[in-house]
Order: sequence, then C-alpha cells, then structure tokens
Amino acid sequence: MIKIEGIALPVGAGEDELRRKAADLLRVRGDEIRNMEILKRSLDARKKPDLKYVYSLSCEVRKENSVLRRAGNRGVSLFCEPAYVFPEVRAPEHGMRPVIAGSGPAGLFSALLLSERGFRPVILERGDDVDTRQKKVESFWNGGALDPDSNVQFGEGGAGTFSDGKLNTMTRDPKGRGRFVLEQFVRFGASPEILYDAKPHIGTDRLRMIVKNMRKAVTDCGGEFRFRSTLTDLIIKDGRLAAVEINGKERLEAERLILAVGHSARDTYEMLLGRGIAMTQKAFAVGFRVQHPQSMIDLSQYGRERGNDLPPASYKLTARSTSGRGVYTFCMCPGGYVVNASSEEGRLAVNGMSYQNRDGINANSAVIVTVGPEDFAPYARKEDDILAGAAFQRILEEKAFRTAGGVLPVQMWEDYRNARASVSFGDVQPAVKGLYAAGDLSGLFDGEIREAFSEGITAFGRKLRGFDRLDMLICGVESRTSSPVRILRDENLEASVKGIIPCGEGAGYAGGITSAAVDGIRAAEAVSYGSAAAGR
Repeated sequence: MIKIEGIALPVGAGEDELRRKAADLLRVRGDEIRNMEILKRSLDARKKPDLKYVYSLSCEVRKENSVLRRAGNRGVSLFCEPAYVFPEVRAPEHGMRPVIAGSGPAGLFSALLLSERGFRPVILERGDDVDTRQKKVESFWNGGALDPDSNVQFGEGGAGTFSDGKLNTMTRDPKGRGRFVLEQFVRFGASPEILYDAKPHIGTDRLRMIVKNMRKAVTDCGGEFRFRSTLTDLIIKDGRLAAVEINGKERLEAERLILAVGHSARDTYEMLLGRGIAMTQKAFAVGFRVQHPQSMIDLSQYGRERGNDLPPASYKLTARSTSGRGVYTFCMCPGGYVVNASSEEGRLAVNGMSYQNRDGINANSAVIVTVGPEDFAPYARKEDDILAGAAFQRILEEKAFRTAGGVLPVQMWEDYRNARASVSFGDVQPAVKGLYAAGDLSGLFDGEIREAFSEGITAFGRKLRGFDRLDMLICGVESRTSSPVRILRDENLEASVKGIIPCGEGAGYAGGITSAAVDGIRAAEAVSYGSAAAGR
C-alpha cells in the first residue's frame, strides 16, 4: 500500500475529487488506483472562511515501487499500519473464571477479549443494564429519586455512556490498540467515519446501542454479566486474591480480578485501602460547565455560518493563571447539554453530553483549574490521607447541592463576576438535562481556584471571540474530571495484592473512553499472560 499525506480539498469536495487528486500526486490514471481508503481527515480553518479538509490516504496500485519513484518525495511513501494482535493464549481447561469489576470501556474491552478466547469472565456491575439505567437517569433528570448505584456515573457502559462520546486520545499507540478500539466500535454499530476523523465522536444515543451489542458478544462467548452486583470486599490469602465479596453477602472464588470501577467509586476506594491495596493521591481539576450558543462558536471558529457542509464547531483552550495554576477547557460538547451527573445523596456534580447529531442549540465545556494534594490537605482525616482528594470533591458537591436546593444551579457570567445571584438569563438559555434554577455559584471556590477560573474565562475571551460574553452561563460543580487516586501496579499491571489488576479511569491510568478501553485491553493481556504462566 502507498500512503499519501497532506491532500487539501475544499469543504464539500467528494470522493471523485479526492481520487483525482491522489491520482495526480501518484502520476497514475484514476482507474489505476484499485483501492483507496481515508486514513485521517482533519479540518483546516486557519484561513477563515476558506475552509479545507486535509486528508491522509492509503492507495493500492500495481508496481508500487515504480509509482513511488515517479511520484517523488511529495508526501508519498510505502504504508503498513500496525495491526493489533492479542497474545496467542487460550483459557486453561481448568481454573477459576476471571472477575471484572465494572462495565465501562475498560471493563467491556477486557471482557470482550477474554470471552472471545474462552476465559468466560464474570462481569460485576453495581448499576443496571443500559436500558434500565437510561430510564432511571431520565426519571432522575425529571425530578425523580436518585439511585446511588445506577445513574450517570454507574451502570452498564460506565460514565462515558452519558457524555459526548469523544474517542480522541493522546495515548501513544505503537501496538495498534487504539485503532483496534475504534474498529471494534465500528464492528458493534459506530459509523466508519470514526476510523479517520481527527476528532472521532459517537454520541450518547449511539453508545447505548454499541454497549448492548458488545454485551451480547461477550455472553455469546460464555461471559456472564451480573448487574446490581457491587464489589464490597476482597478475601486475601498469603498476599494473593482468593475470592471477592458481592453486595456484602455473596462470596465468589477468584484468582484474577480486573478492577475497572470508574473514577466515582469512592466506597470501593475505601474498601481497597482497608484491605491494604497500595494507592496514592493524584492531582485532578475542578471548575464549572460553561454554555454558549453553538452558532456563536461556529462563527468564531469557521468565520461563517456552519451550513450543512460542516460539523458543529469545537474548541480547546488553555491558559495559566497569575498564581501558576493551569486552566483549560475539558470535554467540550458541541450542540450538547449540561447534565446532572450526581451519584451520592446530598451532593451535586455536572458533566457534558451530546447526541450523535450534536444538534442542540448550545455548546458547552468544562472550564477547570488544576488542583493537587496541597488543596486537599484541609480535608484530610489524618496525615497522608489517600482519600483527601475525594473528601475535597465531596465538600464541593455538597456546597453545589445547597446552592439551588438540590437542582442544577445556573448563573450568568456577569453575575458571577459581581458575586450576586442570577434571577434571570440573557440571550443564552440553559440547555440542560435535569431540573435547574438560577443561583449564585460565586462562593463555591475560594482564593486561587476562584481567581484562576475567572482569569481563564477572560483569557479565553481573547482567543475565541465571545467566549467571555456577559450572558454566558456557568453551572456546577464539575468535580469528576478524573480519579482522585491512583492504584499502584507493577510491570505486570498487578496491584500490591497479587491477582488484582487495576485499570482504566478509576485506577488513575486513563482519561477518556479510548484510553480507558486501551488500558482494559492491557488488563486482558495481563490475565492471559498470567494464565499461560500458570499453565506451564
């Protein structure tokens, strides 16, 4: 195969134009290209409003070396994409089934790979199946009771099921695991466009269907999903895992446990500490969700109205406050909604979510400020309290809950700057999932964090026109950006207790759907290698 990089075409150009351009660069006729595949497509908006898509292609032609010589060095080269290969290991005929705690991306991909190789994993999920979970979440958003075990954070598919569904990642991928993740999403129902778009996205509505299809593939291969099944204890003998406890009463023998519990499993962290699992504090970030009209973001990013030939525009902004704290936008949701993402009674947290079409009137993102152990210290129960970060999150969420009587507090930027409660909104109207009310969030953060957030908004207004408009809306608190702890693991991915493999966002080793799935694949590899070693 031959790879061609840097083909720029106007937005709206079709496959015929792309093929003609490729043929011209290769100095062959169009019909000599037997197969052409888009490897990557990114939008170049540097010369607004003259927008272009920039493509990388793979092309199959006869006499590749001859074609390469004629083409010269014009972004043309031989191409061989690394294909992911799982270790050639099958499950031993005798032995305990591996247990996976959590059915988010890390747990699902672990389960998929292990089940397809005969390991028949048992997947424990504290929440409900995705359809039941969806009904409970919508009921909660409409004023119903919160189910602490089945909500935006917990349940089949993990927290990513109620998100924008972005699949981009900064993870280095020499073994092709990331590409494999995208291929599996396409296998189970995602659009093939995610294989080449520079900013791949699925959307919460499509993710729910994909999650169900993956579950069926696992169960068809002998895997077992057990919903409403919380990991409540570990039985450890001679430094090794012997069994797990489920729902405080049932005991299941296990030699291998993949911990993929997600970043909100605070009670699980407490249990792990009690059982001597080595952990450490981890920095994360906190802030608010901000909302702008999607049309404003489109005009700023594209230099024109979006029309039907472009996707809703996105952005990614960073700044540094005078105190030295990093401020940045996170989990930007074009055409999306701010959602009530609470998972504990009396505490309120928010997140962002988009459907596949991203057709909501507002764009939203988290504007967050980095925090570390020095910020958690006042909330520590004892010196070197590993869970001080979780305590810090809980205090913020309790304050947010009280701000508007348990519903989502929403405030205009102008009112936040002047430390007064909003009583109405301007041209920007809330696009939220969950009950909301105008309120005052200006006292939620103290000192450096509050100043850093305000400085960040002002800095972003200089980078993206209209970002700091006075009627911009803020909503909070965004406290679950990543895990407040890291569960330590060795070169074999095992925790301080042998047989336990922490992975994904909850263990502190991932930062999104794709990176969590990749880490889940690595956990499945660790289980298979361990089984192979045990069988020798």
